[in-house]
Amino acid sequence: MEEKYILTLDIGTTTIRAFIYNARAETVGKSTEQVVLHYPSPGFVEIDPDELWTSIVAVVQRSFKDAGLNANQITAMGISTQRGTFITWSRKTAKPFHRFITWKDLRADKLVRQWNESYTWKLVRAGSYVLYLILRSKRFRAGSVLKFMNTQTTLRLTWALQNILALKTAAENNEAMFGSLDCWLLYKLTGNKIHMSDVSSASATGFFDPFTMQWAGWALTFFNIPMSALPTVVDTAGDHFTSTSPSIWGHAIPIRSCMADQTASMWGSCCFDVGDVKLTMGTGTFFNINTGTSPHASVSGLYPIVGWRLGEELIYSAEGANNDTASIIKWAQALGLFSNPQDTAEIAMSVPDSDGVYFIPAFSGLGPPYNDGTAASGFIGMKPSTTRAHLVRAVLESLAFRTAQLYSCVRTETTIRFTSIRLDGGVSNNDFIAQLVADLTGLLVERPMDVEMSSLGCAHIVGLQLGLWESKEALRKIRRVGCVFKPRPQVKKLYEGPMARWEDAVKRMCGWYADNKSLQSIATISDSSSNSLTPQSSFKIAAENRNGSYCK
Repeated sequence: MEEKYILTLDIGTTTIRAFIYNARAETVGKSTEQVVLHYPSPGFVEIDPDELWTSIVAVVQRSFKDAGLNANQITAMGISTQRGTFITWSRKTAKPFHRFITWKDLRADKLVRQWNESYTWKLVRAGSYVLYLILRSKRFRAGSVLKFMNTQTTLRLTWALQNILALKTAAENNEAMFGSLDCWLLYKLTGNKIHMSDVSSASATGFFDPFTMQWAGWALTFFNIPMSALPTVVDTAGDHFTSTSPSIWGHAIPIRSCMADQTASMWGSCCFDVGDVKLTMGTGTFFNINTGTSPHASVSGLYPIVGWRLGEELIYSAEGANNDTASIIKWAQALGLFSNPQDTAEIAMSVPDSDGVYFIPAFSGLGPPYNDGTAASGFIGMKPSTTRAHLVRAVLESLAFRTAQLYSCVRTETTIRFTSIRLDGGVSNNDFIAQLVADLTGLLVERPMDVEMSSLGCAHIVGLQLGLWESKEALRKIRRVGCVFKPRPQVKKLYEGPMARWEDAVKRMCGWYADNKSLQSIATISDSSSNSLTPQSSFKIAAENRNGSYCK
């Protein structure tokens, strides 16, 4: 019987990864390359589409070479991409009107603040709350607390429609096409034949309604977004994605799945049941909970997104995010606090505590429960006795503290009983952070043998489509956990005081940036120093049982 191979293409914020898996979900070939980010102005974070396309084609070609295969030996492929990064292009010429405007971009910050503070939006929120009291609809409950954020596509697209003349003219003539990265990639891969986005990527734009599963008409009207420019929203997997053009790699490859990276990570971690939790610690931290067949209406800022849709199966996720994680580590490295990220856990453990020093990780603002895009980063509490080790420990502790806050939001708003967290992403290789997350949440923290779950998740869902695995239960059986960190109640007790002091420090840094320029400048500086941490380069430390963990 001929071996079947699955190609996965994962495009993150700073890294392109192509993996080839066999029918046993084993990696037989891979290749990676850094995404080149451009910073043309303070707060602007862009990706050049031509550069990205050239890199994608080359990375996949190298993965074929690494596996000793050709394109005609690939049974099918799956795609996962970063969310919120978008581009627009001409329907007539297929040429882009601008570079990709990434999810880290802050050019629309003034619009975000204007809308959040406007009487119009306050009236919308108040009206939503009245409707919630009358109808008891979760949709209106969510609307009553909804705030615009820079990470959402909505106001960055509005900025583009207002400021890029060629795009504005094309949109008025129904000649503009919009797409997040997944949509544009499908368009390119199929030779400009399809204009589609799956439900998981569409729901992360900010103007797709997860409650109605349609583009939100109210948002399109408010922000003058033309419906004609938007892609068709489709299921996460199926044959509707058609195949790649034979001209790209010499042979057409069937595309059987395309999804958002956090959905792919959930599939890689086998978060198939209500209450399953995965924690991705990469460029940012993304805490996702499977909420089943119902979207979560949050009051603390958790975002209700569509996990996936496969025919009749529609699964939702509640997401809490902190946008700076690996970017904080790379910044600290550039600052000279350490020379190698692999050493940070040992440095942090070389001192018993942070000596009263606290760090606020907010280069891109703070997510739930603060939801403050104007918060500042910084150290508080330094004194003559402060050493480099104390600063490193304070940085690592802050990342675990933010994760504990996200978990606290989830516990407050749901009745779900949680037992474990499934880690992935480069920063999850740090034993100090992983153990502290277990201690502060009181949950078992499971770290896989390979922390790149997005690529594996693509392989899982494509393999189900191909019949390589009969069910999700079969995927659970092949899931490989490398390390389990057990919570230590006595450590959680010891951290009650320090975390309370840290939360006080955070409140002092909220609302710090009153003017747009200073906020954009600090974001540009932090992003430009932070290309992604790969699993090979990030924090891999020999596991030691002394931390309450056991590793394979």
